[in-house]
Amino acid sequence: MNAIQCSSQTHAGHLRQRNEDYMITDADSGIFMLADGMGGHRSGDFASKMACESVMHRLHKSLPSLSPDEFDPELGYTRASLLLRQALLEANEKILQEADSNPEHAGMGTTIVVAWFYRDQLTIAHVGDSRLYRLRQGRLEQLTSDHTIRQELIDRGYYDKEQAETLVQRNLVTRALGADRSVAIDIQETMTLPGDLYLLCSDGLYDMVEEQTILHIMNRCYDLTSCVETLTKTALGNGGKDNVSVICIRSTPSTQEASRDGWKKRIKRLLRL
Repeated sequence: MNAIQCSSQTHAGHLRQRNEDYMITDADSGIFMLADGMGGHRSGDFASKMACESVMHRLHKSLPSLSPDEFDPELGYTRASLLLRQALLEANEKILQEADSNPEHAGMGTTIVVAWFYRDQLTIAHVGDSRLYRLRQGRLEQLTSDHTIRQELIDRGYYDKEQAETLVQRNLVTRALGADRSVAIDIQETMTLPGDLYLLCSDGLYDMVEEQTILHIMNRCYDLTSCVETLTKTALGNGGKDNVSVICIRSTPSTQEASRDGWKKRIKRLLRL
């Protein structure tokens, strides 16, 4: 079982009247999620809260009968990953139903990123442009890929990253919960290693703070509370133009041997496919 430490903070920022971000942190279950209600849409704060609570309810309901690392060879994912994907699909449907039945919530939507730690493994699910980063051995890596027009143009080779940052509006999201009956959910599975530090954040952080600065802060702050507070304070100090939400997580496998066993199991699975 992983020993999980976490700290989180959210702030409305300097320009927004409402905070449309919503977070859930459950270290006992190893489940962490962050949603950012769609800017410019009605009831974005309602959508982000509804998405997180719907996903959490679905996961908790299934946890007692779940063997998280049980592998489905046909689909190529663990049961935990398949359950998480289904939970997000159900949340999408609930948001759409609420928007259809309540005119006050028409047009609402939300991004979401979920990190689920179990044993020495991590499942990541996300829709939209809320991000998950991993700091490993001094290197910061963005594990999620933004579902935005800007990122699509970069992926298709129209611009490099530097050009896109100046020529393309960033926050044109191409996927969100509540935007369509059919939503594609990105699922990843990876292994955790001792010393890993994970960051979930909304665009209110990374739009205001360059990645090199995020790396510098995460490398310097060994205390998670101080890390979260420094990241938030830096975003606000740089303008705080949007809601800022930050979750920092450190997952430490109980022993190095547990981590090695996890890698062996994963390799054996891949060899059987």
